[in-house]
Amino acid sequence: MVKENLYITIPSFFRCPISLDVMKSPVSLCTGVTYDRASIQRWLDSGNNTCPATMQVLQSKEFVPNRTLQRLIQIWSDSGKNRVDSAESVANSVPSKEQVRDLVKQLEVEKKSFDFCYLIFSKILCFARESEENRDFLAKLDGFVITLLDFLSNAVADIKLLELVIKVLDMILIKVDDRQQLMESMLKSDRDCLSAILHVLQRGSLDSQIESVRALEPVAIDAESKLLIAEKEGLLSELVRLIGKEKDPNIIEASLSCLIAISMSKRVKIKLIQLRTIPELRNLLTKPNSSVSMTGKALKLLETLSSCREGRVEICYDTLLLQAIVQKVLKVSNTATEHAVTILWSVCYLFRDQKAQEAVTVGNGITKFLLLMQSNCSPAVRQMSADLLKITRVNSKSCLPSYDTKTIHIMPF
Repeated sequence: MVKENLYITIPSFFRCPISLDVMKSPVSLCTGVTYDRASIQRWLDSGNNTCPATMQVLQSKEFVPNRTLQRLIQIWSDSGKNRVDSAESVANSVPSKEQVRDLVKQLEVEKKSFDFCYLIFSKILCFARESEENRDFLAKLDGFVITLLDFLSNAVADIKLLELVIKVLDMILIKVDDRQQLMESMLKSDRDCLSAILHVLQRGSLDSQIESVRALEPVAIDAESKLLIAEKEGLLSELVRLIGKEKDPNIIEASLSCLIAISMSKRVKIKLIQLRTIPELRNLLTKPNSSVSMTGKALKLLETLSSCREGRVEICYDTLLLQAIVQKVLKVSNTATEHAVTILWSVCYLFRDQKAQEAVTVGNGITKFLLLMQSNCSPAVRQMSADLLKITRVNSKSCLPSYDTKTIHIMPF
């Protein structure tokens, strides 16, 4: 039987590029490449004036001890009798705040070594998961968020590193105080952060997709930023795709929240309508056992789309959708009811579409409106219910012409 500790996986970035052995005293040249001190010293003593890995001419032959890498190698060496199955296993221990400061500085030095940066981000993620205080510390650590955004825009070629960066970003974004600076750094600088997020939405794991969508909301702070996000080519269609299939409810809710946040302008609403968002929302509203939160968000987005003519036209032609909206009145939550009534008021009363009025009447809308008027709903919902009652009673033979909204009482049974 082969002994378990016979095979040892050595992370490639622990090896000296010259000797290929695990480095005992790692040092970095001015090119940013790290070598074992003994190996690089022999290279330089032999009269060479270039970096062995890059062959760049050295502006300086001095080197700096890479203490962060040395500590990581020591952790690896001490753990599990010199066994490591992956880079993440080195990140088991939670670093201190001072060590995190060193790790962030090291990211700048080793930013071209994605394997090494993956290991550093794994340690930082371990630190962030430990406590709320640690996440606050990272959000306020000078330059750290900018460093994250730099990696976000430059690590597209390495999906695993990209997912790890987004995971850290997701944990601290809501704790960043200066949202304006965050938005400008993410959307208005030379960094192409939106392309990186889109890349993860298309190719990342489910958890990474959820985290990527959540990363968009904190920077959607005004009309301009919302438009910049919405007009990123391919992003809207990807968000609609995420709500359109049998997926984890968390990704559906995250995508709905993001779409609600960025769909304020008319041209974004029209684009969403062209992307067939309304049929996808109908599928969500007719799906059994949808959560209160998901239903409320679906109705909110539908309400947003019903505020433009193109949206009202499409809703009016969808009888199943109209009846599903009626069914949600007084069935989900007060907020969901308000969204549902607003949609119905837009298409039936404001738009005066007769087919929509008939569909609402067939769907038992009159009874719902009567019940609403006897409930503790808001004045706005009560007024819209009265308007809807007036317009839909014409289509119902069962409604008494002498109905008086001030005196009638409907008992639910």
